[in-house]
Amino acid sequence: MLDTNGSPAGSLYRPNASHWCPVSSQPIPTRVVLLAGPSGSGKSSLAARTGLPVLRLDDFYKEGDDPTLPLVPGSTDIDWDSPRSWDADAAVAAIAELCATGRTDVPVYDIATSSRVSREHFTIARTPLFVAEGIFAADIAHRCQELGLLADALCLRGRPSTTFRRRLLRDLRESRKSVPFLLRRGWRLMRAERSIVARQTALGAHPCGKKEALGRLTAAAAGRHRAPAQPEPA
Repeated sequence: MLDTNGSPAGSLYRPNASHWCPVSSQPIPTRVVLLAGPSGSGKSSLAARTGLPVLRLDDFYKEGDDPTLPLVPGSTDIDWDSPRSWDADAAVAAIAELCATGRTDVPVYDIATSSRVSREHFTIARTPLFVAEGIFAADIAHRCQELGLLADALCLRGRPSTTFRRRLLRDLRESRKSVPFLLRRGWRLMRAERSIVARQTALGAHPCGKKEALGRLTAAAAGRHRAPAQPEPA
């Protein structure tokens, strides 16, 4: 668990130090760490380990009857791994509101039914750092940087075979979609995993394993923000 509220040893109450004053009376600005990576790479479990508030970006998926949803080429399957299946504008707006006010309303998405089943109030209280995790997190890294909201952007990477196994077991356990769909998607994603990581890296997310990601999250919690690389021109 990361400590974002640490203070120097000793009391801040100094009755005999009339010359003492705080370094700054300005509040610490709230920033976000965007945690991207292929589906099944371990984003949710890593985010939970930090102890920081976690915004689930998967809750900003479009609903299954949205006419703008893309299809997998040569198939009738909806391509839920395309950023076009996701509402980036709503995700950025929620992050901006959290950074400004510490609270926002977010949708609650049911992956099994491809629908938003409710809304909930999400708050980060006075924590100056939170994590927003999801497979499309890198797609909004540059926008968050331009808005002055970004502490860091990370892309978890690992072995494609390990990611395939972890993703399939999770999706079957949670009954996310039909078994044939999950097998088709899993095989497609395993073959594409290296290109997925390369794309997210090009969008500005730093590719790393879990140990390095935790180190960078610790640095962000200490106020050492890192600007992402500039996205490559289209």
